[in-house]
Amino acid sequence: QVQLVESGGGSVQTGGSLTLSCAASGFAVKLYSMAWFRKRPGKEREGVADMHRSGTATYTASALGRFTVSRDNDRNTFYLQMNDLRPDDTAIYYCAADPSWIHLALREENYSNWGQGTQVTVSS
Repeated sequence: QVQLVESGGGSVQTGGSLTLSCAASGFAVKLYSMAWFRKRPGKEREGVADMHRSGTATYTASALGRFTVSRDNDRNTFYLQMNDLRPDDTAIYYCAADPSWIHLALREENYSNWGQGTQVTVSS
């Protein structure tokens, strides 16, 4: 059974950093496409960044240059390192996974497995 458990959320001030973790079970992260999405207050859930099984990562414009995704195959965990956080990054962050061989676009409908989310709050 595929399970994703996020952790590492919290409250930081503008310019601060956080690292989110997504502990996976029931599958190997190195064999899946992994992604981070977020839902900001009053907005639809949106993609942040992903990593294909090949290791290729993509980032949305808001994440590029500030956020970094990585994975630890031994720990079977996927990460999102977030630097230079801004109040506009305040959201619930979700980890997602899909076994697709193709590096699909970073859209909700392309991911079949989801975690429960972790809250990130950035204050000014």
